[in-house]
Amino acid sequence: MSVDAAAVHAARGTDGFSALAKSANVAYHDWESSTYDDKWGISYDERCIDYARDRFVHVAGHYGWPYRTALELGCGTGFFLLNLMQAGVIGAGHVTDISPGMVDVAVRNAASIGLEVKGRVADAESLPYDDCSFDLVVGHAVLHHIPDVETAMREVLRVLRPGGRFVFAGEPTEKGDWVARRLSRLTWWTATRVTRLEPFRDNWARTPQELAQSSEAAALEAVVDIHTFDPDRLAALCLRAGAIDVRTVTEELTASWFGWPVRTFENAVKPGALGWGWAMFAYRGWQRLSWLDEHVLARVVPPELYYNVCVTGVKQVVR
Repeated sequence: MSVDAAAVHAARGTDGFSALAKSANVAYHDWESSTYDDKWGISYDERCIDYARDRFVHVAGHYGWPYRTALELGCGTGFFLLNLMQAGVIGAGHVTDISPGMVDVAVRNAASIGLEVKGRVADAESLPYDDCSFDLVVGHAVLHHIPDVETAMREVLRVLRPGGRFVFAGEPTEKGDWVARRLSRLTWWTATRVTRLEPFRDNWARTPQELAQSSEAAALEAVVDIHTFDPDRLAALCLRAGAIDVRTVTEELTASWFGWPVRTFENAVKPGALGWGWAMFAYRGWQRLSWLDEHVLARVVPPELYYNVCVTGVKQVVR
């Protein structure tokens, strides 16, 4: 991986920032592609099928299933589209990403579960598809990587058929991201120091080289994470791009306060040190807190305080 993170930071707000940010995204996601699923606990079984379907339903409902053709923008390893296909939301699927490594992995993941998808390396701000090509465009944790989100949204609407829908999930909110990053930093600082103590060193501590590599990845991740979103402003952006029936929902309050330290701790200790019991504790804990966030706290907590925002909208039918 060869990207100068400091140079990208220094270019923010300049004419050259967009190109540098895209180069950083390619380098970072190519580098991460072979280990990305393990790092984020991504799978293509019932657990993630349920998660993907529930995110989709939460913002867009059940109407229109199955969508005949769908495109995933910024597909990564294919998590969102492949699990939505398995859930019966999508028929034929296409994946795009600015990272060639991610597109390759997504297509391989599809083949491994018996699905056929077509993959293309593509810039979200200039999609290589004809007008009115798809019934649905989806993305998960992608908009915050795109330098010009409004241009990308206009492209999404261009390639959608009239009446077609877009659904983007897993985007960080301004306030939720502020809290999550500080919890993660505190967890990393604590875990890397405690695991160096004598009682824990042999079984828990990562090597200095591994910690340095993780720190390098975290520094570049901070560079490629370009945006956070206010739900109302994200909806307004979609409306300006030409969408109708725009709706946003937010998710994960206490679940993010739990999930981000858990994920950071897992990356701070030696691989394999935590075991299956820890994995189930982390998953069940996240599940229970997500239920609390959605069914109890959402009645009293302002939506902009939640960590994730999801947005959906429709391409207008011209009569």
